[in-house]
Amino acid sequence: MDKITFLNPEFFWLFLLIPIAIAWLFWKRNQQSATLKMSSLQGFKSSESLLAKLKPFLGVFRILALSSLIIALARPRTVDVSNKTKTTKGIDIVMAIDVSGSMLARDLKPDRMQALKKLAADFVNERPNDRIGLVLYASEAYTKTPVTSDKAIILEAIKSIKYDNVLVDGTGIGMGLSTAVNRLKDSKAKSKVIILMTDGVNNAGFIEPDTAADIAKQYGIKVYTIGIGTNGMAEFPYAIAPNGQFLFRMMKVEIDEQMMKTIANKTGGKYFRATSNEKLASIYNEINKLETTEIEELKFYDYDEKYRPFVILAGLLLLLEIGLRNTVYRSFI
Repeated sequence: MDKITFLNPEFFWLFLLIPIAIAWLFWKRNQQSATLKMSSLQGFKSSESLLAKLKPFLGVFRILALSSLIIALARPRTVDVSNKTKTTKGIDIVMAIDVSGSMLARDLKPDRMQALKKLAADFVNERPNDRIGLVLYASEAYTKTPVTSDKAIILEAIKSIKYDNVLVDGTGIGMGLSTAVNRLKDSKAKSKVIILMTDGVNNAGFIEPDTAADIAKQYGIKVYTIGIGTNGMAEFPYAIAPNGQFLFRMMKVEIDEQMMKTIANKTGGKYFRATSNEKLASIYNEINKLETTEIEELKFYDYDEKYRPFVILAGLLLLLEIGLRNTVYRSFI
């Protein structure tokens, strides 16, 4: 049931006049009937009818009519509110993810790649109005998913990320960045963003990271860079056992932070260092807040006025009172 509201609730103050009206009717009631003075009423005692007993209640019709008019003046109505949202500024985002063997290091839990996949999926779920694409790179790079608004496709692509021998091992940061730029350069979106993630130094590929950053800047693409890995030592995979399992040993974590900062600064982005699962989560949250999509919300109000029944009721009560006073109660009964 729709909630009833009142457009002019100040008219309810008029209910303070109701006690005054009742008092006035009570005081004037004897003057509203014809009277006849007789020396004795002995002969009329048995003629008192039910109508005569009800006559004092005629004033109730007037009080009820006045109350109905006050409610009508307050304008009771119900409202049906409908919302319509419109994206006024869309963002195209490409996540460029390092899938080299070092992403299996265990300084993030259970490892860097699994931690990154979970938080990347959470990030996608929090961007319902944006288009997102996915680029994977090691020594080479390829587009896993082009920029799309279909979040189910992106989430499935993220879920399927794993280390394999499709790409030659190594870290071609320039290759990953240039491939991501290629996915966004023709975009018509108001804002174009790349989230570039790596856990090492550029040691492969034929495109230098600085060159890729220059191209990104030329196309107005902002790059947020994330260095993944703890400070100091971490368990890295270094070989594969006969049973197919990776063998791990403690190795020094090396990330070319200066290069990552240069890429971010050159394109108007920002560099982050994710040394733990919690830090990586906070980085995604910060990027999510920095890159906001403008949403225009339109509200439509459909009002259904409810004052008419009260006006009709007041009119009927007044007509009933006037009719009875000028017909049934016109005599001195």
